[in-house]
Amino acid sequence: MKSVLNSLPVFVAAAEANSFSQTAEKLHLTRSSVAKKIAQLEARLGITLFHRTTRTQSLTEEGTLYYEYCRRALDEIEKIEDILNSGKLETCGKFRLSMPVLFGHLCIAPLLISLIKQYPKLELEMSFNDRIIDLIEEGIDLSIYIGTLPDSSNLVARKIGKHRMTICASPSYLAQMGEPQTIIELAQHFAVAYSHSNRIQKWRLKDDNGGIYEFRPKTRLMMDDMQAIKDAIISDAGIAWLPDWLVRKELIDGRLKEIMPRAGEITFSIYAVWPKTPYLSRKVRLIVDTLVNNLPAYMEKIAAPN
Repeated sequence: MKSVLNSLPVFVAAAEANSFSQTAEKLHLTRSSVAKKIAQLEARLGITLFHRTTRTQSLTEEGTLYYEYCRRALDEIEKIEDILNSGKLETCGKFRLSMPVLFGHLCIAPLLISLIKQYPKLELEMSFNDRIIDLIEEGIDLSIYIGTLPDSSNLVARKIGKHRMTICASPSYLAQMGEPQTIIELAQHFAVAYSHSNRIQKWRLKDDNGGIYEFRPKTRLMMDDMQAIKDAIISDAGIAWLPDWLVRKELIDGRLKEIMPRAGEITFSIYAVWPKTPYLSRKVRLIVDTLVNNLPAYMEKIAAPN
């Protein structure tokens, strides 16, 4: 197939010049090279493309038909190359994304929904879930990860932002139960913990020397929705470890209070992850650039008080 594609421009040039010699001069080939490529095409097709004389060549009936199709094909190739080189290719078609439920709902989806207005032929299919997915197996074009990345040589990741975690509780809960000042005291309190797939999320905390370790909170209330956890601790249900962007408004207006800021101040990177390909598609580039350029400011905006 490759040799056939390489021969088509030679055939078209020869058909338009009616001369192998002129074609060879135009394409900087030898006349024998031109004749050989034409002969290879004829052998493959099983037809004669040119009537040959000692001085000129003219197309046969089959050659004329073949020329018309080849000319159109080459014109289309030149057209798409011009479009690609000029950067005017329209972004269109379906694009499938996966993202964490709450973070995707509050921070990612609003930014990407705006793209639908800018690109009327773009179709976005967003999936909201907190499980670990196999992008390639499930046909996902791009996924949002927070924290630890999947270990795979078949994936590409780009950092698009970061978020800080906060230990917090309601002032009335702390007034009644006491405000912990150390990890030992924190361990005496009940937490409202995030759980998924029957596993409680461990808290990552800093010790006095700046080292990071995992802390398993004591809990009687577990939820797989961080918004529900926030609502629960506002209602005096206990202490929680939540993203700063989710609780900053409540910290500012006094409905929640930060506890042990030094211990709980852990930052997680946010990544866009997609399957590795030889070339980056226009849709992946558009989505990733949109998030890199807008996500940090948008997270600040939604966390700010009204």
